[in-house]
Amino acid sequence: MNKQEIVSVFRKRLLESMQERDLSQSQLSRDTGVDRSTLSQLLAQDNLRMPRADTVAALARSLQVSTDWLLGLSQDSRFGAEILRQSFEVAPHEPSPADDNLKRWYQEAEGLKIRYVPVQLPDIVKTDQVLEYEYGEVVERPVSRAKEQARYHLNFSRGPDNDLEICMPVENLVGFCRGEGLWRDLGKAVRHEQVEFMLATLDELYPSVRLYLYDGRKRYSVPYTIFGARRAAVYVGQMYFAFNTTEYVRILVRHFDNLVRNAAVHAHESVQFLKSQAIV
Repeated sequence: MNKQEIVSVFRKRLLESMQERDLSQSQLSRDTGVDRSTLSQLLAQDNLRMPRADTVAALARSLQVSTDWLLGLSQDSRFGAEILRQSFEVAPHEPSPADDNLKRWYQEAEGLKIRYVPVQLPDIVKTDQVLEYEYGEVVERPVSRAKEQARYHLNFSRGPDNDLEICMPVENLVGFCRGEGLWRDLGKAVRHEQVEFMLATLDELYPSVRLYLYDGRKRYSVPYTIFGARRAAVYVGQMYFAFNTTEYVRILVRHFDNLVRNAAVHAHESVQFLKSQAIV
């Protein structure tokens, strides 16, 4: 954020906190030692002046919020020590609350940039037959739930204001086309149909949906999704670790952007690359 945006967010959140605690400017001035005229200036609509660090700290202490939240650097209003204890939530993948959480996280990020490193193929481009093969033996998650979630992600990505970047190892895509590893028992015809659906979907949704492929011999990543600047959810197998503070989200954003910068196949090349792969 630029200076004007920080001042605007600070004013909004300061006023919001005062209203929640039913504090007047006079009461807050007495509690913090911050001069009332200074408070009036900070709350003025036409104010462009950044608050002093000691003023922010005093106000945060009195209002029982974090300084980062007051300045718009965090979505979490709790104190730093509490954020360290509660900055991530563990959401079990089944029963349904985890899928409900994932749906809620997508809804909250509508209109924001979403960055996604899938486990294998991206959910939004999977056919029903591939989902049945992939989840048919998974006890913790029924195939019907996997299909429902994949269709939701696809429909979400078709939204007019949504922006999705996907980055995955090129080896995962090549291995699928060749029927290697996880896909060794999946028939050639099913894999061909999957590739055709993937091509059609990527062609339909580009450039709002962009697929990058990185070299898995040079880079590594666990599966995760970043929802704008609000949240990052790391998938660890039947559960997600969801990080809700700006600092942790930024770390994963930098990691993702590094994967994209070093991609072996860039978004504008991905469809042509996939067409070049023989289904064997």
